[in-house]
Amino acid sequence: MSKSAQLFRMATDEHICPFGLKSKDLLTREGYKVDDCLLTTREQTDEFKKQYDVKTTPQTFIAGDRIGGYDELRAFFNKSEAGQHGISYTPVLAIFAVTFLLSLAFSYSITGGLVSMVTAELFVALTMAVLAIQKLQDLYSFSNSFITYDLLAMKVVPYAYIYPFLEAFVGIGMVAGLSAYFVAPISLLIGTVGAISVFKAVYIDKRELKCACVGGDSNVPLGFISLTENLFMIAAGIWMLVR
Repeated sequence: MSKSAQLFRMATDEHICPFGLKSKDLLTREGYKVDDCLLTTREQTDEFKKQYDVKTTPQTFIAGDRIGGYDELRAFFNKSEAGQHGISYTPVLAIFAVTFLLSLAFSYSITGGLVSMVTAELFVALTMAVLAIQKLQDLYSFSNSFITYDLLAMKVVPYAYIYPFLEAFVGIGMVAGLSAYFVAPISLLIGTVGAISVFKAVYIDKRELKCACVGGDSNVPLGFISLTENLFMIAAGIWMLVR
């Protein structure tokens, strides 16, 4: 006997509920035949919520019993809570992974090989550029987080607003092959200040903070990865001058 479910979801000309679509997809993947009942106007939606005394849509019914919205439906099928919650290294790891693959691709197209010093240089440069983009999306939020642990930004608040531009300049400058005398000093400055700041905040003061490396609203914890990012900058600066 096939399983069936009734789903009421909002789908107007102005708004299609994403959780309604996800509920339908989940039910289908769980083997249910879905009676997809669309609420096509705001008035129809309000009338439905009043009738069933609910505050939100979508709402799923199985065997005549109301299961609830998307979160309740996931719980009904014993699935974990949707979305990202709590601290997570996922954003920065995703950036590192993609920039590493990009550096391999560019290196292969330039040298015909995968692993070389060109690969390492491109990895650092691309990572810095992408991390700068993350910060530049919302300078205000970034600065609010950054000034809580960066020693220079604490003393000179405008530095928090300048930092992402400096980081972007170093990344772009490395890719462009600009003179090391222009790029390396900046990489050494922001990397050294950053490394000292992170080390003091995390390993000396034992503070539990969120890292602003991928933007001010991230849940990435300040720690080893943040320190590694700054050490990369220092190494890149030294390498450019030595080379």
